[in-house]
Amino acid sequence: MGARMQCFLFAGAVSLLLIACEPSATADDDSVWIPTVVDRYPHDSNAFTQGLIFLDGYLYESTGRRGQSSLRKVELETGQMAQFMPIAPNFFAEGLTSFGNRLIQLTWQSGLGFVYRLSDFSLEERFRYEAPGWGLTHDGNRLIMSDGTATLRYLDPNDFRVVGSLTVMNEGQPVVNLNELEFIDGEVWANIWYDERIVRIDPSNGEVLGWIDLSALYPATQRADEAVVNGIAYDEESDRIFVTGKLWPTIFEIRLDQRH
Repeated sequence: MGARMQCFLFAGAVSLLLIACEPSATADDDSVWIPTVVDRYPHDSNAFTQGLIFLDGYLYESTGRRGQSSLRKVELETGQMAQFMPIAPNFFAEGLTSFGNRLIQLTWQSGLGFVYRLSDFSLEERFRYEAPGWGLTHDGNRLIMSDGTATLRYLDPNDFRVVGSLTVMNEGQPVVNLNELEFIDGEVWANIWYDERIVRIDPSNGEVLGWIDLSALYPATQRADEAVVNGIAYDEESDRIFVTGKLWPTIFEIRLDQRH
């Protein structure tokens, strides 16, 4: 089934107007999956969610905005913070992942990332990278980073050198504004900035495998413009998927039922 192109003109977190043209699945496209809500958990509605992971029974969250950025360890069931660390006000925190016993956090325009000890959030290292920092995940061997374009970059987790890249394409068209990332069952899942869908990506070639439509979870008509879909976490041990958005009051545990 062919996909139509959908174009948006908007002002987002950056100061310039961006035009994003990306493929949009049609209503009868069987590549679109509709989530069923399994459970709901409280989420801080003041948290500008930029990165989200699930690890050892807790959610770890990176929140953005200058002067409000933070690193958090959150109890899933209650939404209470078990650990909280503010980020210096000159940084806009972005994507987050874990690797070994470390947490790795990006910042937006500073070209600077932070490595923390998982156990106590103590800073172990800083590292540099080019281009804006958006989303971050890993495939077990390499870090995978988004920068708001259609390109994902692979980084060596030891020295953070770029060791490869991948352009995400859907039927010959680049899928831009790739944002928060999660590696799930051999696929890269990505939020798309100001889009209600998650895109599922084949990491071997960058081709789109399908879409997950989250528009019914927290309808856009009920939230502020900046409260966009953003945040994917995977509990690999129990095969649970969690999604949320910036400034959302809820984290949703979902399962996927394909649209027919």
